[in-house]
Amino acid sequence: MNSRIIAIREKMKSYGIDGLIVTNQNNIRYLIDVEAEGTLLLTSKENIFITDARYIESVNNIITIEDEIIVLDIINVSESDLISFFADCEKVGIEEDNISYSKYKNFVRMFRLRDAVETNGLIEKERIIKDKYEIEKIRKACEITDSCYKHLLNYIKVGMTEKEIAFEIERFFLENGADGLAFPSIVASGENSSKPHSVPSARKIARGDSIVIDFGAKYKGYCSDMTRTIFVGEVSDEIKELYNFILNCQKRATNKMKNNADAHEITESVEKEFNARSYSLIHALGHGVGLEVHELPFLSIKRESVLKENMVVANEPGIYIPGKIGIRIEDTILINVMTSEELTKSDKNLTII
Repeated sequence: MNSRIIAIREKMKSYGIDGLIVTNQNNIRYLIDVEAEGTLLLTSKENIFITDARYIESVNNIITIEDEIIVLDIINVSESDLISFFADCEKVGIEEDNISYSKYKNFVRMFRLRDAVETNGLIEKERIIKDKYEIEKIRKACEITDSCYKHLLNYIKVGMTEKEIAFEIERFFLENGADGLAFPSIVASGENSSKPHSVPSARKIARGDSIVIDFGAKYKGYCSDMTRTIFVGEVSDEIKELYNFILNCQKRATNKMKNNADAHEITESVEKEFNARSYSLIHALGHGVGLEVHELPFLSIKRESVLKENMVVANEPGIYIPGKIGIRIEDTILINVMTSEELTKSDKNLTII
């Protein structure tokens, strides 16, 4: 049987769950490596993926006999079939963060569930530690992102719009082996850079601008996440000093990231450095990266989490002065036993184009 499903079935026992309805498409991809709309059922006896005719052929080409997964076309599933799937299950887990209340009620009615319970991120917690195949895919996504950044340094010119740059990022990814974007790219120039999640606009790049570029490729389902802040033509000594301060904060945080390190304490140390200069860390220091660009664990002063070997996280301190400038530096980081590895390797020294 599929090794990941075996691991989840063991977790289900500890949760007191007899069956599981998986609706989160990233969790389905994690468990059976298919990218298709559908619902995965882990019953007491079988693993059943219900999809529709659009995906049947491609799914059957991926799933092997050894996976022990039954693939069904929804059109061929009768009402009595649905009732039988969880007939001998007392408690069935439902991914409460992924479905609406009406969908929940529909599941209870459709499968005649006796006790539908929340999973509390059962699969998401399992996804936190990456295996070697996942790390290989994330590493490749980071390599494509690094290559794109190198290209952008030669591509960006005064008079070009933020939207043009964002479009070029996606074009480069698609032409260089990526599935596409891991998330909508942020290209924020000048005063727009003070907005952490600015949307690319028709604003034209001008001499003296800072440009925050937050982007990442997706490769075979897995994401990368990197931010670089660059400057056009010139930069003041004051902004140089601020940039280098943020860079050194980021480097110190990365150096603390290793197996069993306290993510809350690492975040708190950056917050204290910022506060000493009358700035605030207005968003989390980082987050997990994998099938989703934002997933567990979260590196925040509001959350407790301990880093473990083979976690992949983003480290992204930033300072934002409203209406003036924002500077953010971010890398995708692999946690090792005694240290960490930056999977995004693009130069972070202050760059003027």
